[in-house]
Amino acid sequence: MNSKTEYIAAIDVGTSFTVGIAGKKTNDGKMEVIALASTPSEGVKRGVVVNIEEAAAGIKRVSDQLFAEAQMGFDAVFAGIAGQHIRSFQNHCSKYIDRSENEITRDDVEDLHADMFKQKIGPGETIIHVIPQSFTVDQEPDVKNPVGMAGKKLEADYHILVGQETSVQNIEKCINRAGLELVDLIFEPLAASEAVLSEDEKEAGVALIDFGGGTTDLIVYYDGVIRHTAVIPFGGQVIATDIKEGCSILQRQAETLKVKFGSALGDLADENKVVSIPGITGRKPKEISFRNIAHIIQARMEEILDAVLLEIEKSGVADKLGAGIVITGGGAQLTHLPELINWKTGYDVRMGTPDLSQIQTEVKGLGNPRYATALGLMLKGFKNPHSGRIKPLLTKEKEPMEEEEVKPAKRGLFREWAKKISNILETPAHES
Repeated sequence: MNSKTEYIAAIDVGTSFTVGIAGKKTNDGKMEVIALASTPSEGVKRGVVVNIEEAAAGIKRVSDQLFAEAQMGFDAVFAGIAGQHIRSFQNHCSKYIDRSENEITRDDVEDLHADMFKQKIGPGETIIHVIPQSFTVDQEPDVKNPVGMAGKKLEADYHILVGQETSVQNIEKCINRAGLELVDLIFEPLAASEAVLSEDEKEAGVALIDFGGGTTDLIVYYDGVIRHTAVIPFGGQVIATDIKEGCSILQRQAETLKVKFGSALGDLADENKVVSIPGITGRKPKEISFRNIAHIIQARMEEILDAVLLEIEKSGVADKLGAGIVITGGGAQLTHLPELINWKTGYDVRMGTPDLSQIQTEVKGLGNPRYATALGLMLKGFKNPHSGRIKPLLTKEKEPMEEEEVKPAKRGLFREWAKKISNILETPAHES
């Protein structure tokens, strides 16, 4: 085995599915996905872990599947974080350069970045990401990389993401109990954008909507900079619940109807087609029309889109989204959803499937929007300064999961601002 090969493993703990992905980066700079695994999630509600044991068991199953497919295990992983507890805000800071030569150094930029982690936030919250947007040098705005420039005053604008510390800790606990160490947590829409958005779209202005099972996540770019992020606490599961209550059927039956026969536009559904649902405990079967299902779905989806549009307006660049809207995630595959969004918002809409042109793989199905976040986590992991520390376990048997033998994660070490600054200076608008 090439000792210079870097391996990456990532886990997307979603409300509906837990997805694992493993890849490698060789010394020629190429990235290759070598394994993909998925299992239905348990113990997760609206993107937040609510049962440690069940969620950890799902991560362990995915880890075992990755091991079987890749013929190696991994001792540490990157993971995604989402949930309605996450919020964002903008912050501005500045620093005077008092050296005689007035040259801005890397240390000056690092100082500003470090100060952002000292911002006052709500009780029980923790900072997840500090994302630089732009720098200003002596009132000269929109500087991408100020290092080396002469100036007396350095200013910076940052997009800061915070979340509940207990939610962060619970994800760590789940990964630890699965016998793994957590390298870093990445906001899931940020990861998904890495997999499905082009740099041209980010520059022209684009809103990425990630339709998940428990939440609908949003990230807005303009001029290559993140302008806004938001989490709407409704997803595919609430649509299935609406069908269940509207048609008086079981939850699993409603989920099946949504996936197999659902449409986001009621008027386009065939009113002459019906599906027969087995009755409960000997009762007569129930016939439900496709159009009835579609109208239920459309009503809830319009409510979700109203919340998304409100968040896009908050971004301040709603009228500058030249690339319109890109949708991704498992829920984005709903029939006629792009048409509904276009009709509702007026923006151009495209399906955001993972861009496989930037990787090598023989894994089938990786182009499904459901795997966009997992692939994005891996791609973000490759850019992390500590990605090379993940070493493959070359044994052919994995140790059983025993809680007392699992060492606590040291994520705090990897969350420090110093670990990120090298990438931030290279591409300040996109790195976290």
